Amino acid sequence: MTDRYCVIGNPIAHSKSPDIHAAFAAQMGQSLTYERCLAPLDGFNDTVRALIAQGYKGANVTVPFKLDAAAIATSLTGRARAAGAVNTLSFVDGGIVGDNTDGAGLVNDITRNARVAIGGKRVLLLGAGGAARGVILPLLEQGPAELVVANRTRATADALVAQFGSPLLRACGFGDIAAPFDIVINATSASLAGDLPPIPAETFCPETLALDMMYGKQPTVFMQFASSHGAHVRDGLGMLVEQAAEAFTVWRGVRPETPAVLEQLRTSL
Repeated sequence: MTDRYCVIGNPIAHSKSPDIHAAFAAQMGQSLTYERCLAPLDGFNDTVRALIAQGYKGANVTVPFKLDAAAIATSLTGRARAAGAVNTLSFVDGGIVGDNTDGAGLVNDITRNARVAIGGKRVLLLGAGGAARGVILPLLEQGPAELVVANRTRATADALVAQFGSPLLRACGFGDIAAPFDIVINATSASLAGDLPPIPAETFCPETLALDMMYGKQPTVFMQFASSHGAHVRDGLGMLVEQAAEAFTVWRGVRPETPAVLEQLRTSL
């Protein structure tokens, strides 16, 4: 029987995950199916239990269910526990293992695809919500000179930093950013509304990599602003493909090659 996987979300029709995993499966000679699964906003747990009953092997989880996924898991990986959210579920031996591949996806996109080292660099993370929380531990594991979490509400950034307790990590408000940085990551939702986090132009310099977790046909406002002040810019499509590759590895035990899949996805936007 062909192994079955899916991505659970609401909405979900826009998800690129089935295309990505189909490409990975073909590349690696793996027999599996991967579908979109629309869960009612109040029906995530029932959806997961139905998938298990139908014999699914695992599921990815996207907005707005990543906290629900962490709650339903019977065990969490270290990176999922640090993130406080889950985007990858494995249904194993009657249990539900919760993992989070977002941070690994971001790190792999920066270091492998953009070919920018994180070790020893000054890194600025904009935002202190779930997207930011999920990438802090993998970024710290790369050994940056410092990782600064900047947020509109300083207290939220302070609370997030306190949870990790790393000497490499500190918090500030948007108005207190001491620039420039080597790597700037926009983990806010501002780009969805076409807005720009209120950060100074001096945040960027010609050696800066500015990455927005959002992606689309056109550069985001954040990318345009960063580029206009000399930075090299990158959107979140590579992170999307790399986190999917990490999930595929968790489930199948083999790591697919991502460059061709990323290029294929880029041309289809």
